[in-house]
Amino acid sequence: MNQGTVYLNGEWLPLSEARVSVLDRGFMLGDGVYELIPVYRRRPFRLDEHLRRLQRSLDGIRLANPLGDAQWHEVIAQAIASHEAEDQSVYLQVTRGAAPRDHAFPANTPPTVLVMSNPLSRPDPVQFEQGVRAVSTPDIRWGRCDLKTLNLLPNVLARQKAVEAGCAECIMFRDGVLTEGAASNIFAVKNGVILAPVKDQRVLPGITYDLVLELAQANGLPHEVRDITEAEVRNADELWLTSSGREVQAIVELDGQPVGGGRPGPVYRRMYALYQNFKNTLS
Repeated sequence: MNQGTVYLNGEWLPLSEARVSVLDRGFMLGDGVYELIPVYRRRPFRLDEHLRRLQRSLDGIRLANPLGDAQWHEVIAQAIASHEAEDQSVYLQVTRGAAPRDHAFPANTPPTVLVMSNPLSRPDPVQFEQGVRAVSTPDIRWGRCDLKTLNLLPNVLARQKAVEAGCAECIMFRDGVLTEGAASNIFAVKNGVILAPVKDQRVLPGITYDLVLELAQANGLPHEVRDITEAEVRNADELWLTSSGREVQAIVELDGQPVGGGRPGPVYRRMYALYQNFKNTLS
């Protein structure tokens, strides 16, 4: 297979030849889910955790998983093998398939399954050292943000707000409480304690979010999982964003105001080192 090859409904095709019906419910209704899996040194990062989250999202929209774990492992391995890059990003998407447009579930319609891989785009190393800027916005998303669905328009608008402000991320608040970023989870640090939002229906359960808490627990870093008020965020000593693609980054400015001392803090630097060590020691 050559670079640009994708898996679509059981076939491997050049990306330029892959076609999906205009009646596909993912296109028409956003009726589907997705996952994005980073690959380091040709090894998918925390693959089982990503597949469990995929299953949870499928269960949440009442769509049967079209592949078993062994099949997903095989397809993902083939997608990785189709690229020369050592570090990649594998994208999975499952929709309810193509059917005449109707809100109700269609009967006996096979799902659409897409898998493709691209070279992993990593942030500029300077961002890890100096931190990034963020803006904020009210969280106007639907009530099941814990499912990784294709319904991303509010996230798109929030992300565009960040881009237009020259920032790396947009932090969202709902009813005075921190939820997450447009494409990341958000942590705060106050008096040396790492604060993480509760994983409920307001927040996507991030794979990197989980790893950060695992590393904090394993290395004796004080941490709490609870609701974090907007005031606490704006008065935090440190803010971080986490995601599979951006790993762990310090936010040093929010809405034009410095966070803490306006530079990455000591707890961030400790967590960043722990994360890199974990990633780099994978067999």
